[in-house]
Amino acid sequence: MNFYCMTLFPEMIDNAFSTSITGRAMNNGYLNLHTVNIRDFANNTHNSVDDYPFGGGAGMLMQAEPIYRCYEHIIEEIGKETRVILTTPVGKVFNQAMAAEFAQEENLIFLCGHYEGIDERVIEKIVTDRVSIGDYVLTGGELPALVMMDSISRLVPCVLSNSVSSTYESHSNGLLEYPQYTRPREWNGMEVPEVLLSGHHKNIAAWQKEESLKRTKKYRPDLYKKWEEEQNKED
Repeated sequence: MNFYCMTLFPEMIDNAFSTSITGRAMNNGYLNLHTVNIRDFANNTHNSVDDYPFGGGAGMLMQAEPIYRCYEHIIEEIGKETRVILTTPVGKVFNQAMAAEFAQEENLIFLCGHYEGIDERVIEKIVTDRVSIGDYVLTGGELPALVMMDSISRLVPCVLSNSVSSTYESHSNGLLEYPQYTRPREWNGMEVPEVLLSGHHKNIAAWQKEESLKRTKKYRPDLYKKWEEEQNKED
């Protein structure tokens, strides 16, 4: 998986992505990260990439031309057209199904906006997917890009040391993950559920499924309702 990030703050992406699981995956050659500074493609002395919006309004907009030049540079490096994800609050809300879909790609380009937004013309020209990580506004697109890349990376083969891990995580089957416990067996007056100490794999699996359903119904009734509807369709 090759990630390309068009950004005004490449160090923000580089520093965060080079740690923990994604950092190890990069060192092992399972992931590649290429951050490209949009300012490098500005055609002026001060590397300015923003200007006032036509029609008035607060703030500045990122200009189309530097972004398009940056995009062309990346496409020339890749050698073919690829999906371009704009991190934007107007996009579809990111979820596990989208992460799985994006994980099938060989290359992904993220466009990280700043200021009051981006000239719509370059968005229409190059962007294939407008994606949001939630119904709120952030200072820039770097954090949403990092969130999505982290989630997508976990589904790339060999990134997780335990290949089973992603199968049982929250949202992988439409439900929240069951509660988990480690040593000591008793802590602060609270015991680990006895079934987990039994060694009976069938009973443990049944307990995990039941707890997953209970937890989803309690904390995310919206997900539980959707899961129920899907089960009814299958029946």
